Amino acid sequence: MEIELIVSFLALGAVVGFLAGLLGIGGGLVMVPALTSLFIWQGIPLEQVVHLALGTSMASIVVTSISSMRAHHKKGGVLWDVVRLIAPGIVVGAFLATFLAAVLSSKVLGIFFSCFLVYASTQMFLNMKPKPTRILPGRTGLLAAGSIIGSVSALVSIGGGTLTVPFLSWHNIDVKKAIGTSAAIGLPISVAGTIGYLVNGLSVDLNIDYVFGFIYLPGVVLISMMSFLTASLGAHVAHLLPVPVLKKVFAVLLLGLAIKMISSVI
Repeated sequence: MEIELIVSFLALGAVVGFLAGLLGIGGGLVMVPALTSLFIWQGIPLEQVVHLALGTSMASIVVTSISSMRAHHKKGGVLWDVVRLIAPGIVVGAFLATFLAAVLSSKVLGIFFSCFLVYASTQMFLNMKPKPTRILPGRTGLLAAGSIIGSVSALVSIGGGTLTVPFLSWHNIDVKKAIGTSAAIGLPISVAGTIGYLVNGLSVDLNIDYVFGFIYLPGVVLISMMSFLTASLGAHVAHLLPVPVLKKVFAVLLLGLAIKMISSVI
């Protein structure tokens, strides 16, 4: 690997981990556009570049989700009964969505991801929170909700918090419990998505060393290593800075990333 590429992956991991700790967001929203640009810079064929970015991002989220889940569990913030009921739908939805991603073009995936970035940006900038007017559905309802959350999360390579927290809050779950439960749900999403992108990419020859399926292993290792180290720093800084203001700034950044993503794949 070129030293510039190593530094780029380390810097990306540092930023992703810091933002995860500071704002409580998953890294996929930042990683996918950044990885797309890095892989284009490496000369990877455009028709596969977004697939590789999605798979690499999803695999990188595994380590972060484990760390986040453990932290919330220690604070009693995970509703494990909800996790057990929603996880089967999450796993099936995330895994099957990677098969859809594999047959879609990079252009289509890039447009879909950019649209999701606009949604996430709007939600964050306006601090949109659904009114808690319902109770959680039963086993079948949670299974269905899990399959939708897992599918969309795998298609845009996120841990699911952007969807899971509003869903749980809408059903009268305390926001801290919603965040903690979402963190736990992020693990099956990332594992199922990683396996799916690995399986679906095995038949594609990108002619790059250390690529397994749609996963670039050196990128995963470097990003995960740095994000694990900087997540705690972000959490510490969150208590010192005006997070609501920072969220609005980050929302504007997401809009910029959406524009960058579109320009990269079209």
